[in-house]
Amino acid sequence: MKNPPFHYHRPATLDEALALLAEFGDDGKILAGGQSLLPVMALRLGPPAHVIDIGTLEELKSIEVSDTAVTIGAMVRHAEAEHSAEVAEYTPLVAAALPHVGHRAIRNRGTVVGSIAHADSAAEMPAVCLATSATMHLASAEGTRNVAAPDFFQGFFTTAIEPNEILTGVSFPAWGPTTSGTVVEVSRRHGDYAMCGVACALDVADNVINGAALAFFSVASTPVRIAEAENVLLGQAPSEATYQAAADVVTDTLEPEGDIHATAAYRLHLAGVLTRRGLAEAHDRIGVPA
Repeated sequence: MKNPPFHYHRPATLDEALALLAEFGDDGKILAGGQSLLPVMALRLGPPAHVIDIGTLEELKSIEVSDTAVTIGAMVRHAEAEHSAEVAEYTPLVAAALPHVGHRAIRNRGTVVGSIAHADSAAEMPAVCLATSATMHLASAEGTRNVAAPDFFQGFFTTAIEPNEILTGVSFPAWGPTTSGTVVEVSRRHGDYAMCGVACALDVADNVINGAALAFFSVASTPVRIAEAENVLLGQAPSEATYQAAADVVTDTLEPEGDIHATAAYRLHLAGVLTRRGLAEAHDRIGVPA
């Protein structure tokens, strides 16, 4: 299907892009990788009157590493982050998630931040943001602000981004050598959206679990973190019995939604299985480059 008519803008600077958003408001949309926006436009699902292409903005193309965080700019492609040594070392959960995102062609064009801004509840990166307590960096012509992951994802395809704002980057806390994570999911085919998935993180030192995160995707209108299951893990030795105890809490707590792809009961079963599998894999990855 062909795209409907629209006005195309290619700003030379971030300030120019923000000025265009301020001018067009709800009628303007940002184009980064285009892997989400262009299909929406082709299907006539609320096509914008103005498309603002930020693809040439060099200031948004960096991966910046500090003592406390790794910040991925809005124009960093999935493939760039997937093969980044800094991402693998300091934010291994991000590195573990990226091979699950679509297919290679999509990762070569699509952007990490674009996937987060799109906020598909069946996608991996929003769940990774929730599991890592990531921080979103938003900019408008009026200034900048930061939003924590739990406050950012508000509903299906709905975020805290205002019509005049651009999500310019996302900061993931830098992890030490005792912490790692993984993403496990079940989909009909590789590259399809998962019927259920979980982003797992574990911090283990001296054979004791000191920190844990379990963020599920494709189970509700936003990614869901199960704090009750995480608390069961704390202070325990990593073992199949410990992981099973967490899985039992997940299946007692989580209330997934059913649809044409999977029933609620099947998603709940998958959530328990993937909890055990993900925690074991996360523990195995500690101290091993992603």
